[in-house]
Amino acid sequence: MSDIDHQLRVIKRGCDELIVEAELREKLKSGRPLRVKLGLDPTAPDLHLGHTVVINKLRQFQDLGHHVQFLIGDFTGMIGDPSGKNATRPPLSREQILRNAKTYQDQVFKILDANKTEVLFNSRWSDELGAAGLIGLAGKWTVARMLERDDFGKRYATRQPIAIHEFLYPLMQGYDSVAMKSDVELGGTDQKFNLLVGRELQKHYGQPQQCILTMPLLEGIRGVDKMSKSLDNYVGINESPEAIFGKLMSISDELMWRYLELLSFESLETLAKWKKEVSGGRNPRDIKVLLAREIVTRFHGAAAAERAQADFEARFKHGAMPEG
Repeated sequence: MSDIDHQLRVIKRGCDELIVEAELREKLKSGRPLRVKLGLDPTAPDLHLGHTVVINKLRQFQDLGHHVQFLIGDFTGMIGDPSGKNATRPPLSREQILRNAKTYQDQVFKILDANKTEVLFNSRWSDELGAAGLIGLAGKWTVARMLERDDFGKRYATRQPIAIHEFLYPLMQGYDSVAMKSDVELGGTDQKFNLLVGRELQKHYGQPQQCILTMPLLEGIRGVDKMSKSLDNYVGINESPEAIFGKLMSISDELMWRYLELLSFESLETLAKWKKEVSGGRNPRDIKVLLAREIVTRFHGAAAAERAQADFEARFKHGAMPEG
């Protein structure tokens, strides 16, 4: 397997869609580290495992030798991302956003290598854009194209209000890619429209277009809805080691494989070996323990993972499993 084929195999692991694979292959052939962008708006202080799916992918790019750009949307966060929303989001103050941004960095660097990560704030170029620049940017997109976005289209069809500033969000996120000269941008499947706007705006500004890698939205621990704090089906990365371990042990055997693909840094070969062993009679609980230990170790350290496992086994020593 060539180096480029190996990189593509790692990059595509667990991904929902890669746009455009042939273009990414050409970028990889250049041999230079690619600029890989992930932007997060710090709209809440704490991250859960669902948020880490794209951050894990960013770490994989980092391990392959690429230049990781972690963008904190301190400007776009004040607009509020309307993706997947059926109502206008209330804006946050700059103070709230900066407070949340500090905790995001602390949490993200439990996954990313801080020494190899460029942290950027989009207010740096968004504030400088000014009213004239913003109007010029808005002139590069039409209302008809904006309404192609599923959530906007549904709200328009049902006469739900859409504020003008919400139309600006995808444009500002797209302009981030222009300012950062991104080669690749990562996001959840709900971000696809915004990522494509970035690709189109780069073309408008005479830049090579970024490739887009979308990652699936992680199901919560009950395996039905996407992981969400409001649905109480989440695993927060700042929760206690015992809570994280117990919640991960409560997931179904089927969901375990999904979590391993999207959350574990074990190789695909190792996962295939474990699946074969379980098919041959190995208890899937053994694999679940390995997953829980890996995740607790990532956020709290190996000693905490050891204690969390001992605590779990003391409470469920007769073989009963916690309820999800």
